[in-house]
Amino acid sequence: MPRPALRPLLLALPVGLLLTACGSTAGDATDKAPTQQGVPAGVVEQYTVLEKEIAERGGQTTAGDYRVGYIVEAAEPWFQGEHGAHGKLVNREPAKGETHHIEIIPMEAATGRIVPDVPIRLEVVDGSGKVVQAQDLNFYHATFFHYANNFSIPKAGTYTLRATLQPPTFLRHGASDEKPSLSAPVTVTFPDVALKNED
Repeated sequence: MPRPALRPLLLALPVGLLLTACGSTAGDATDKAPTQQGVPAGVVEQYTVLEKEIAERGGQTTAGDYRVGYIVEAAEPWFQGEHGAHGKLVNREPAKGETHHIEIIPMEAATGRIVPDVPIRLEVVDGSGKVVQAQDLNFYHATFFHYANNFSIPKAGTYTLRATLQPPTFLRHGASDEKPSLSAPVTVTFPDVALKNED
């Protein structure tokens, strides 16, 4: 069932498109075609896949202007800039000892939109309250945009994820008497997260 913030978007789409987006493959011609209402199929796919992965491999909470989801997966590779290569991207495989790829997805609670340009620091905290590892998260292009990094968790167990979101760095439109949106930092916690061997 779609989350409340996504219902207005999904209800506005034709039933045929929703079924196509939920079951489509990367090679379908319909993936790039806009819908009758002007919402590209890729946008529908992004939010459909995101909600599915949060439900299956993570969780969510709300704080301030945000709905924040998390997803836990095995350590993953990514493309990054090669030092001194003037923008050339090279594949970076998971480093030795990296065990998990932990994703945080900040969404505007009122609209369901994924929020860009958010500085995020994620701490993994053990049962005694000790921070096992803390890292700044990178912004990733994938089926859905997200923030993540690879983490090295020393042993399988139950942990708390604590994410601190600073105000996004983008500019905001608005009148001088309005409060700027997404202008306050928030910290969210996800307790009892099982971090097991993901291989």
